[in-house]
Amino acid sequence: MTSIHPTITPSQLVDDYTPAPVVRSDVVYEGRVWDVVQEEADLGDAGRVTRDFVRHPGAVAVLAMRGEPGAEEVLVIRQYRHPIGAQEWEIPAGLLDVDGEPPHEAALRELYEEADLRAGRLDLLIDYASSPGGLSEQLRVFLARDLTDVSEDDRFEREEEELDMPTGWARLDDVVDAALAGRLHNPTLLMSCLAARAARDAGWAPLRAPDTPWSVHPAFAPKQ
Repeated sequence: MTSIHPTITPSQLVDDYTPAPVVRSDVVYEGRVWDVVQEEADLGDAGRVTRDFVRHPGAVAVLAMRGEPGAEEVLVIRQYRHPIGAQEWEIPAGLLDVDGEPPHEAALRELYEEADLRAGRLDLLIDYASSPGGLSEQLRVFLARDLTDVSEDDRFEREEEELDMPTGWARLDDVVDAALAGRLHNPTLLMSCLAARAARDAGWAPLRAPDTPWSVHPAFAPKQ
């Protein structure tokens, strides 16, 4: 057994969101959805560092699930992502760009708009920071069950890249197998399905309430 690294206890397994003091902050590129900023941060004894990153409003995603225990299926959608030049299998997701809209309501809206589904039950599945080395995005994923189809005359009219997106049901275990085999690459799809299988194997006990406070997102952190 190696001994040069200390043992981390369960109570220590929590990220410490204590931002370093920002000495300077400039917008170096103003985009349609998000900006690129350059900030100089004071790290104390480690000195000052300058970092460029994308300032992102955050997003939500929703893993829609149906089926019998042990044979669950999840809804996947196929969408073209130009930065990587790929048609990816994903799950419904969207930006937190509606003022005052709680994250769990945004997730239900995305499920309606992208998948023509409504959920009778919604649970919080997992939170994650998409790419903390260069992107400020925080993303929250919900698990939607007890699903019903939206009637044809009440469906959202999709456009642009969301128009005619292929959709379908895939077995949860098949998605996990495909992820582990390197055939799927979308991080939200991978993390949500791996988390869902882990939660399922634990009898769904790890799931949290959909309106659980989101303390790491500056727009939704509890007010002091």
